[in-house]
Order: sequence, then C-alpha cells, then structure tokens
Amino acid sequence: MDWTSLIGLALALGGIFVGQTLEGTKLGLLLQPAAFLIVVVGTFGAVLLQSRRACVLRGLGMLRWVFFPPRDRRRQLASDISAWGMTARREGLLSLEQFADNSNDPFVTKGLRLVVDGINPLKMREIFDIDISAFESDERQAIKIWESAGGYSPTIGILGAVLGLIHVMENLSNPSALGGGIAVAFVSTIYGVGLANLFFLPIAGKLKAIVGRQVTEREILSAVFIDISGGDNARVIEERIATLMR
Repeated sequence: MDWTSLIGLALALGGIFVGQTLEGTKLGLLLQPAAFLIVVVGTFGAVLLQSRRACVLRGLGMLRWVFFPPRDRRRQLASDISAWGMTARREGLLSLEQFADNSNDPFVTKGLRLVVDGINPLKMREIFDIDISAFESDERQAIKIWESAGGYSPTIGILGAVLGLIHVMENLSNPSALGGGIAVAFVSTIYGVGLANLFFLPIAGKLKAIVGRQVTEREILSAVFIDISGGDNARVIEERIATLMR
C-alpha cells in the first residue's frame, strides 16, 4: 500500500469538504448525481472515442498502481546482476542459460538468451533499444487516457453547467428558485475541474513516474547484458549496479 497516495487523496477531499463547511454551505449541494453523471460519463466517452480499446483496458488496469505500486525489485536485480557477471567470468556465457530458464521476467530471459547465443553487442543494443522503445510507447499510451480525462473533464463540466443554466432559464418566472438552480448548475464545473486536478492528472503523473522507473531498469539491464557479452571488467558491472540502486 502506498500510504502517500492515500493521505494525499484524503487531504484533497478533506480540504474541500472542510472548507465548504466553514463557509456555511451545505455539503448536500455538492452531491448532484446528474452533474456527476454528465462529467464522468461524458469524459470517459470522449476518452474512449480517441483511444484504442487495448490502451483503455491497460490504463484502467494500471490504476491500482496508484495505491499498490509494483514491487521495488532493485535489490533483487542488483543481486541477480552480480550473480550473472560472476558466473559468466567463472564458467563462461553458456552457464547463464540456467538463469534464463529460471527467470519470470520476459525481458531478463530475452537478454540472457541473447548473451548465451553470442549475439553481436551492437545487434543486441539495437534489439534492446527497439524493445524498450516499444514498451515505453505502449505504457505511455495507456497512461495517456488519464491525461486526456484531465483535459476533457473541465470542459465537459462547463457543458454540464450550461445545460443546468438552460434549465434555470426555463424557470425565470419563479425567482425564488433561481439561486438554488444556479448553484446546482455550477456543481458540474466543480466536478469537472475537481476530478481533473485532484484525480485524473495526479494519477497520470504517478503512473508516469512508475513507468519511468521501469524503463530505467530495462536500460540498465540492457547495458549489463552488453557488458557481460563483451567481457567487460567487473568494475563496469558494479557501476551499473550502483546506478540501479540510486
């Protein structure tokens, strides 16, 4: 559990509700199902219109990372890298096949296989670059649904407010109902701006940071595989490990 995300969410919502209470406004005014429906359904409808189904499903699946981020595996990777380098120096590159067979990470398995097969380091670099670029592109396309939601929701909130004001204009003959009607109409704007800045955009930012860390790990791993394949000094691999552990 990422308690930072949970505390941040609680502070964001708490600040709004407490501030609303201190101003003497009823919290019930912020609970408008129609406005919420317009903003949420409209926003995700627009996101679906611009995105591929696979990206939407992947992006929704990544939402759990906000509170339950992927396990930090830097220490395990550092230990594995050290073992690979030591084994390769003592027993040769073919001995790394045992690590490839036991790995649950497709990228690690692929890298070790390339090393065992004796692929030219330059060709390995090309393969890794393409693999990492494709991985990063796919992940960022999935994250983009949250960025897009953060861009659309304020505008759709305004659209909901305009629709509410149209309904208010229909009741101009009843002045006593205008104030409450206008207040309800602008709740859509609150939902739109609030969801964008308290949820959608922060979620996108957090997911970007997680994916950025994963990309860095892959870049370091690719460099390690090339180092091992080229028979580089153990000191070089130690420097890779030190970079990974920052």
